[in-house]
Amino acid sequence: MADHFQLEGQVAVVRPLGEGFINDTFIIETESPLTPNYILQRKNRQIFTNIPAMMENIVRVTNHLKNKIIARGGDPRREALTVTPAKDGKLYHRDDAGEYWAVCEFIDQTVAYQKADTPRLAYQGGKGIGQFQEMLSDFTEPLTDILPGFHNIRYRFKQWDDTLAADPAGRKAEVAAEIEWIESRRDEMLRFWQLVEEGTIPTRVTHNDTKINNILFDKEGRVLCVIDLDTVLSATCLNDYGDAIRSYTNTGLEDDPNLDRVSMDIEMFKAYTEGYLSETHTFLTPVEAEYLAFSARYITYEQVLRFLMDYIDGDHYYKTKSADHNLVRTRAQYKLLQSMEAQYAEMQRIVKEALERYA
Repeated sequence: MADHFQLEGQVAVVRPLGEGFINDTFIIETESPLTPNYILQRKNRQIFTNIPAMMENIVRVTNHLKNKIIARGGDPRREALTVTPAKDGKLYHRDDAGEYWAVCEFIDQTVAYQKADTPRLAYQGGKGIGQFQEMLSDFTEPLTDILPGFHNIRYRFKQWDDTLAADPAGRKAEVAAEIEWIESRRDEMLRFWQLVEEGTIPTRVTHNDTKINNILFDKEGRVLCVIDLDTVLSATCLNDYGDAIRSYTNTGLEDDPNLDRVSMDIEMFKAYTEGYLSETHTFLTPVEAEYLAFSARYITYEQVLRFLMDYIDGDHYYKTKSADHNLVRTRAQYKLLQSMEAQYAEMQRIVKEALERYA
């Protein structure tokens, strides 16, 4: 497969890389230390139904980033992803089985973390995503929506209402209390989303997978490059921030069966927020700033809804390890949501004070 792409140097070996939850990923090592190594991926066409458009999105975004990096005196091949085209000029190769493959240059001499377990790392994670958004804050090219309905709570409620009406697995009656969790917050979540729909909260370039292992650091611990751009699209930048808070600040597991372990760590919230705002304070509008803390509640609520909806539907979307796995996930994420709600005033105060330092 590597032979279908415009690689520099001769291929020495191709071997698997990572666990491949969505895509199948390999590293291509070339024979000479003077030529780059590469990342080869078989893209998941069940999740990404328009891979040619996805690759166009990635190239548009990375070209913009590279221009910014060059203007700032940086290294565009280390500080932004570089897509390597196929030999026919396309941004991908489609094999005889209909599978899509893509290649980008491997960025060496970097450090990656699987989990942000200290406030220092949380700060750096916030800075990394904030820097990514700041460099793209003046991006004006169109991007294809390759994940329709993503983080759109009106779309999720349509799915939710249809699932409740059908009750395909006959589970609705047993989760009446959990259903009430969703319904009691419906109007509040729709009021937020209406601000996005009407443009009061603007649309920007968003990454949509903001976990810390999608940020590469240099050997000195500085943010170098944001990677894994398959999910890049136009949305509110609050989605990136809110989902990062959901994952960075949880003291338990996403599917923790022991709810006593689950809460939002306010120190991790503070660290991530300060790192994020150190880069984004230059472009965030007053309305975006006002809803920054709320976006963490919004995204966590959406995840509660989606886990519970999949449980009621019979567990067709998320992979499960037990019959009640999605219900365990639902309750753990709801506990996190409750912790956010209990600390919401403090979250808002932290955002306000961080922004005041840059005023």
